[in-house]
Amino acid sequence: MTRGNQRELARQKNAKKHSEQTKGKRGDDGLSAAARKQRDAEIMQQKQKKSDGGEKPKK
Repeated sequence: MTRGNQRELARQKNAKKHSEQTKGKRGDDGLSAAARKQRDAEIMQQKQKKSDGGEKPKK
């Protein structure tokens, strides 16, 4: 039973690693693949319009 502390430390380290990996990812939002694709396309179009409107044409 001398390895009990090492096991606990390994569990804590693994839990921290797992939480950091899933930190920036979004969870399941309940949308189907087609609905998610449509929503993402609309977001990208809005971003494109925003970036196009802020630039001035070069001469």
